[in-house]
Amino acid sequence: MTDRRTLLALPMLLAARPGRAQDGFPNRPITVVSGYAPGGVTDVTSRAVAERMSREFGVPVVVENRVGGATAVANTAVAQARPDGYSLLMGTTSLAINPGLQPSLTPREPMRELAPVGMVFRSAFVLHVHPDLPVRSTAELIAWCRANPGKLDFGSSGTGAVNHLALALFAQRANIQVTHVPYRGGAPALLDLRAGRIQAMFQAVLEALPSLAEGTTRGLAISSAGREPLLPEIPPVAEVLPGFDAVFWQGLFAPAGTPAPILARLGAALRVATEDADLRARLAQQGVALITGDAEALGGLLARETALWGRLIQDAGIRPD
Repeated sequence: MTDRRTLLALPMLLAARPGRAQDGFPNRPITVVSGYAPGGVTDVTSRAVAERMSREFGVPVVVENRVGGATAVANTAVAQARPDGYSLLMGTTSLAINPGLQPSLTPREPMRELAPVGMVFRSAFVLHVHPDLPVRSTAELIAWCRANPGKLDFGSSGTGAVNHLALALFAQRANIQVTHVPYRGGAPALLDLRAGRIQAMFQAVLEALPSLAEGTTRGLAISSAGREPLLPEIPPVAEVLPGFDAVFWQGLFAPAGTPAPILARLGAALRVATEDADLRARLAQQGVALITGDAEALGGLLARETALWGRLIQDAGIRPD
């Protein structure tokens, strides 16, 4: 006959098992899903951070590229994954843009369907122009646009891309009219800017550096609130348009419902990676400034930018191609 004391203790033993499982986390490889193709800055950063986290955990942390649907394929895969800490997402600004731009894409509510772990990096854009444009500062560019409404051809890497939204925010805050010319990526847009077929664009700092060094484009401003270490001589747009801050960011997310102890362990390992001096120095040479921010900071950023870009997309009437 079963001892009554054993029966009474059984629920307590069962309840304790998840805790013990969490205490042993991780005991097998972790997958970090990225919505970007291999080789780009986002992918390189993801792999560098994953490798450092792997050393911290003592198990492999592997990056898996799932490209498609404006990163929705990757975002959805993690949002729908088992919330055990073994499937993570290197989420980006697209999580804040997609709900306003393409509300049919999943996850429709990233703030509810994903759990923030921590920040990884923020990367600014440089506002640069063709040298034939007779402007040498943000203030002069705004004045020229006001005197020539709609005559400035302003490129981007695609409708709804972060640098397109930076342009839309710039035009709104400066109260100017420009002509948006979307491209399929930053490289063809840069070619046309260098050739003078368009006159201006916001572009990732690393992509713009060669043209700036050659003098085939002229840098006017940085899109972040502070200066860019690789271009310290170029002032922020915010010096002319206070509060302007438009950057590409990346953060680590887990599926909603992931236990708090596991999120804490992931966050601690991510902090070690983003604070690693050698890693920070190596990625800084590629225009990536690793930043340390906890789950609360990442969640707050996602909430603020979802509201910001959602309002801008609606006010500017931006629609996907």
